[in-house]
Amino acid sequence: MISAIDHLVVLVSDLNEAVATYQTLFARAPAWRGGDDGSDNVLFTLDNMSLELMAPSGSGPTAERLRTLIKLQGEGIASLCFRVADVAAAHHRLERVALRPTPVAEVEGRDRTTGATLTWKRTRAATEATRGVRLFFLELGSERPHSPVTGPSPVVGLDHLVISTSAPERAAALYGARLGLDMALDRSQQDWGRLMSFHCGDLRIEVVHRPVAGSDAEHDKLWGVGWRVDDVEASRERLIAAGLTVTASRASRHADTRVVTVRSGTNRIPTLLVQRMSAPTMA
Repeated sequence: MISAIDHLVVLVSDLNEAVATYQTLFARAPAWRGGDDGSDNVLFTLDNMSLELMAPSGSGPTAERLRTLIKLQGEGIASLCFRVADVAAAHHRLERVALRPTPVAEVEGRDRTTGATLTWKRTRAATEATRGVRLFFLELGSERPHSPVTGPSPVVGLDHLVISTSAPERAAALYGARLGLDMALDRSQQDWGRLMSFHCGDLRIEVVHRPVAGSDAEHDKLWGVGWRVDDVEASRERLIAAGLTVTASRASRHADTRVVTVRSGTNRIPTLLVQRMSAPTMA
């Protein structure tokens, strides 16, 4: 049913500021500027998915709903949209596994800069059935234009998305059994908790359980991201030169990758840069 992550939606208060933030982080320009009644959006389209920055616009009910979400939950990743080849078949599967999808909608968007149009069909699972995570399923009519590179050592794609949960068995059932993603890893360690990794196209969805006091027992959270780069050291130097705070590179929990943590310039989203290595890298 699911072939890839189509896009992530990041909800922000100031769209222009967020665009500047991600143009610096990615070393890429936006590929699309659009919006509808109550919201404005900008897309950065990478090799394997898009990042949509969305901000409230105007004073209608949609804008007020978005402002309320930001006030209650803060800025951050608001939605995960999966790519499917056949949204009608996906809708049928979602009904069978009791995720109560909305009726399939046909949507058209227009780029405010170029006038280009895109069409897609989408449905959405009921959030009370997905532990509070907003999950959409989208059949895209044609591919989006890619974001032009604006500097050296750009981000090329998404490596992984991190979802935080306090109920790992329920999360495993949702993303594995009900949505049909293949589990590639299930590992627990006393110092950091439990990590489950699911294949989704050429990237991973990582579901993390860290037992902490006061965690939300009923709701999971779209928490953090790892952006893929070809040369993590070169990308790190570029971000440092731009004034961002970035850690030294290190081996990750996955033996085939090296990562750095970006500690500023991410709209407060926990963020890694990830280079996949041809062979395991020792610390």
